[in-house]
Amino acid sequence: MDTNAPDAALPPTIRAFLAAHAARQVDAAARAFSSSPTSPPVVVDDGHTYRGTEEVRRFLRDAGGQYTYTTELVGAERVDDTRWVAVNRIEGDFPGGVAELRFRFTLVDDRIAELVIAP
Repeated sequence: MDTNAPDAALPPTIRAFLAAHAARQVDAAARAFSSSPTSPPVVVDDGHTYRGTEEVRRFLRDAGGQYTYTTELVGAERVDDTRWVAVNRIEGDFPGGVAELRFRFTLVDDRIAELVIAP
């Protein structure tokens, strides 16, 4: 993982998504996702799968809403031509108070086709 300037390892779509998601800007974050009817976007978080534009928007609107927290990008890497991993340190009033989460992105045509969030 590159920890000197982690966002430099990420494509603009992912950087824009991470910034919008951290700022709780649902519309801006949603624009980063694929809108293809033949390959709808997928988000997997906390044991739940959100499939399609409306479910992904619901995830973006509701995820972590019951907590107050800050997010810091602490690492990033390119896995291959379509996949990247961003590591975010989350600190807040949720159980445990601190967590490092890996955001595993798959891009198709410069849009997020899949996002899997896990420790």
